[in-house]
Amino acid sequence: MMLRNTALALAATGLISGCATGPDRKPGDPFEPMNRVVFNFNDGVDRYVAVPVAKGYQKVTPQPLRTAVSNFFSNLGDLTNAANALLQLKFTDATEDIMRFAFNSVFGIGGLLDWATPAGLPKHHQDFGLTLGHWGIPSGPYLVLPLFGPSTVRDSMGLIVDVKFNPLNYMEPAVRNPLYVLQFVSVRSDLLGATDLLQQAALDKYSFVRDAYTQQRRARLRGTSDNATPLPDYDDQGDSGAAAPAAGAPVGLPNYADPGDAADAPNAASGAATGAPAGVPNYTDPGDTPASGAAGAESAAPATAPAPASASPAPSPQASPADDKQPAAAPVAQ
Repeated sequence: MMLRNTALALAATGLISGCATGPDRKPGDPFEPMNRVVFNFNDGVDRYVAVPVAKGYQKVTPQPLRTAVSNFFSNLGDLTNAANALLQLKFTDATEDIMRFAFNSVFGIGGLLDWATPAGLPKHHQDFGLTLGHWGIPSGPYLVLPLFGPSTVRDSMGLIVDVKFNPLNYMEPAVRNPLYVLQFVSVRSDLLGATDLLQQAALDKYSFVRDAYTQQRRARLRGTSDNATPLPDYDDQGDSGAAAPAAGAPVGLPNYADPGDAADAPNAASGAATGAPAGVPNYTDPGDTPASGAAGAESAAPATAPAPASASPAPSPQASPADDKQPAAAPVAQ
């Protein structure tokens, strides 16, 4: 049924491609009129059928069980990822995908539990459309498929091959069809939050979905062919012009020396003589210096050389030296 729908969509695209193109079409979306019709049909089916079923599935199914269902189908998808990785000659990715499938199938109870991701085996996302793009096949025009949603001509061709890679395709119809329905409901349930964001953020949902899908496919294609770019250099650009650290200081640490320490350098010698730590500012009270009889003041005061005998001191305009030696006159007795 899925192959028949895909074939009909591709046939319809080829039949009406002549009338769908025009000079005013977007270069990557020449089938825009037809795509909008299919998009509106899919949006109606999603709004009135898929979303109510997905919301009911969330209400009646506990979160651990929903996670187990998602893990089960994700585990089956690792086989598709491994097959496409081999076709792209990505042997490391293919090995990790096969190890993920084996690890989760054995220790995860058939894939219901995802033990491979915590064990360090990354999850890859590959499909045959990316494989074709890896070998240089262009994506072609943007295309909206009925019920399948956004795609391109190349991805539509890859979808047919991906169905052959899906292990569900080789099960009995009585088991395969219910599992397909359960997979669709599970995936749609996981995307309910994205739908709410789309309703709030997009003025034109068709253009928003088209641009988001195109950018996502380009990013995945670059991720499968290009190596990871190195991280930028976050070193401080001012480190090269920084002054060299002092002796004994750790390399690379900033200089936290007090700028006033250099000005206090002359006090270091006097501080060492008096027993004070070197480099400490002089906190001596200025009033202590003229005090007489203090030993500390005498030691701190500079010694003066005695005057020569022949030299007479200069007379003071206020008082003579004789006046300083004579006591004050006694009061006259009456």
